[in-house]
Amino acid sequence: MSVTSYRRIVIGDVHGHYEGLMRLLDAIAPTSDDQVYFLGDLIDRGPQSAQVVNFVKDSPYQCLLGNHEQMLLNILTKRIPTPTVQAWLYSGGQATVASYEEATIPHDHLEWFDNLPTYIDLGDIWLVHAGVNPFIPLTEQTANQLCWVRDEFHSIEEPYFSDKLMIIGHTITCTLPGVPPGQLAQGQGWLDIDTGAYHPRSGWLTGLDVTNNLVYQANVLKNCIRISALEEIVTTVNPKQFHVNRRSKCLA
Repeated sequence: MSVTSYRRIVIGDVHGHYEGLMRLLDAIAPTSDDQVYFLGDLIDRGPQSAQVVNFVKDSPYQCLLGNHEQMLLNILTKRIPTPTVQAWLYSGGQATVASYEEATIPHDHLEWFDNLPTYIDLGDIWLVHAGVNPFIPLTEQTANQLCWVRDEFHSIEEPYFSDKLMIIGHTITCTLPGVPPGQLAQGQGWLDIDTGAYHPRSGWLTGLDVTNNLVYQANVLKNCIRISALEEIVTTVNPKQFHVNRRSKCLA
């Protein structure tokens, strides 16, 4: 057990499940001394994206840019081809728009999204939404790579950092080889905590207490909570099981 007076807590992809997030935070019961971090993808898929954004934006917690926030920003601030807009709407964007009053996303939300960092370095822990391109240095990583990368990162056979654990979301763990629904997944130097709150095989929204190696989970389908020791609920993924581009176009 850590002797520090605060906990570091990392929360995976919420995807518009505000009520599930509230149940999760009730279970975690963060204090004013605790440091809470969101890995991005607050929006899309679930029914209450606007409520999730309002809560996190007005909280003392830190949040990363996810690929779904990036998609929304691109669609609303740039000239984007119609098929791309339709792909975003199909991938949960329609639910996000519907969650806002009069289907209008306020400017302060867009400005907040636009200022979200793509990673947070905590020294021994490195937080990012999706991962990194393992073949290029950190200074050359783009927001697209940090928000979207999948198999080429998951299949690395040596840690990207020699002295940091990378905690990620983005890829639902039960879509990785051999990982049961609700389990966390770990590879070479990384730990994936996106257990698929919206996924019909899972429903689990996860918060990781890094300080005490405890995993808090709220199931948005069954309205239940469970708390587990990290070692009891993590599956190690064999990098050789990956085939690059297996799911590279998925909009999870």
